[in-house]
Amino acid sequence: MTDVPTRNLGGLTVSAQGLGCMGMSHGYGATDDAQSIETLHHALDLGVTFLDTSDFYGSGHNEELIGRAIAGRRDEAVLATKFGIANRLGEPTQVRGDAAYVRQACEASLQRLGVDHIDLYYLHRVDPDVPIEETVGAMAELVRAGKVRHLGLSEASAQTVRRAHAVHPIAALESEWSLWTRDLEAEIAPTCRELGIGLVPFSPLGRGFLTGRYRSTETMADNDVRRYQPRFADGNLDRNLAIVAKLEELATAKEVTTGQLALAWVQARGEDVVPIPGTRRKQYLEENLAALTVDLTADDLAAIEAVAAPENFAGERYDAAHLAFVNR
Repeated sequence: MTDVPTRNLGGLTVSAQGLGCMGMSHGYGATDDAQSIETLHHALDLGVTFLDTSDFYGSGHNEELIGRAIAGRRDEAVLATKFGIANRLGEPTQVRGDAAYVRQACEASLQRLGVDHIDLYYLHRVDPDVPIEETVGAMAELVRAGKVRHLGLSEASAQTVRRAHAVHPIAALESEWSLWTRDLEAEIAPTCRELGIGLVPFSPLGRGFLTGRYRSTETMADNDVRRYQPRFADGNLDRNLAIVAKLEELATAKEVTTGQLALAWVQARGEDVVPIPGTRRKQYLEENLAALTVDLTADDLAAIEAVAAPENFAGERYDAAHLAFVNR
């Protein structure tokens, strides 16, 4: 597949499927920079323009990695990065959204990425101690200075989205959205659509679980974050695997992989939805892109909903400490 269609995020044109780059630096076990750069180059070759990172991923390593990968190819990439998680990996979560930090974080990201502007700059998590108006006001100054082209939020509530958008247009909201994570459907997504804000689902494959490749945490590295997430815990895992088994049956009947079925479901949420499945392997990049060609009928969607309704899954997506930082 070499002709990836495009979608619009609040005025920003991107490939209809992006590439989440976090796993190239941390989260899911051992990493390989050379392999990751090959995958990033392959993505650009195939027409995937939308690359998603954060200053938090690998404590800056991920931005540096992407900077190396796009050197000489800047005009082919739509760069999205995030700021706001001020701690380094392994430290207690600290969120900052004050104006001084906004400016500081942006300068550091520009340097690591090796670019003169960021196409989409997200607030990674909302700072409960700083009015969103201050944070977005400082982000808007970056737009006026030419350092940032479009603004975004991540894991923000409908009320926060509305307040932020009143200060400066918000192009996109990045939040977790998949068959087993549907927090934003009741209020957040409708608010975004009312305001013309695009939706960028991260972990649209349920951190790989919805592909059917994982049957146990025993095969995961000791530093794999999934080992410590409730949905992968004993008891919850077996119940969730039973749902994936039913999805596998639907995928087989459709002659696609289970991951492609789950990803196509996310893509079918609307033309304003641009999922960013993450991978560091060219094989899975191509498999994910092929989901763009999967046409789900009304009957397909009904069958998926019947077996994978959100209440059927067991366990929260994060532990209590991390849940405190989402949808604020």
